[in-house]
Amino acid sequence: QVQLVESGGGLVQPGGSLRLSCVISGSIFSDYAMLWYRQAPGKQRDLVARIDRLGTTDYADSVKGRFTISRDNTKNTAYLQMNSLKPEDTAVYYCNAATVYGTLVFASWGQGTQVTVSS
Repeated sequence: QVQLVESGGGLVQPGGSLRLSCVISGSIFSDYAMLWYRQAPGKQRDLVARIDRLGTTDYADSVKGRFTISRDNTKNTAYLQMNSLKPEDTAVYYCNAATVYGTLVFASWGQGTQVTVSS
């Protein structure tokens, strides 16, 4: 059974850092692009960062220069390093995978991990 699990969220002060992890089990991780999304209360789920199979990355304008997405294919894990966090980064963060055609691999989202930026 293929599963994904996000972790690493928490409460952090403005300007702080967190590193999120997303582990995919039971699948060929290296075949997929990995994506991080976030959803704030009352808002839609938005794409934050993407890393393709070759390691090429892309970011939403709101996080460029502050967030870094990476992957470790030996551990079936994608990471999101978040620095200089702002209160507006507060959201539940989710990961997913995408095929080369852009189709999301997981139709059902994981539980996500809560990130709260507050003093």
